[in-house]
Amino acid sequence: MMADTGLLPGRLIIAGGAILALLAVGAGAFAAHGLRDSLDAYRLGIFETAARYQMYHALATFGVGILAAVTPLPRRWLNVAALAFGAGIVLFSGSLYALALGAPRWLGAITPLGGTLFMLGWLAVAVAALKARRGAHG
Repeated sequence: MMADTGLLPGRLIIAGGAILALLAVGAGAFAAHGLRDSLDAYRLGIFETAARYQMYHALATFGVGILAAVTPLPRRWLNVAALAFGAGIVLFSGSLYALALGAPRWLGAITPLGGTLFMLGWLAVAVAALKARRGAHG
């Protein structure tokens, strides 16, 4: 039995990334087939942007899970990355999906917060790599 370290196991991060990717494929298919005739080009583009960024960061989450499972990179930073990517998807892609479907425009103020979380996630991956290079493991 694994000790409770407060860290997400790599397999859980991988599963989360895979589920986020599954949902991104579904959103993209929904846009292409279900929304193509009901949204104008601008709103359809917003929806497609949301799905694209969701897929990018779902794959990034999946990759972080693999790193957590098979490398000595500091798990603390990989967890920060995975959580930032997941929260970024909810805020960035979620707000864009909602806007495309007619949510109030003020919701657009949330989108940059999601983008900031994406950047934080990538920074956390970089920090993990740099700390591992110096021999830190946590």
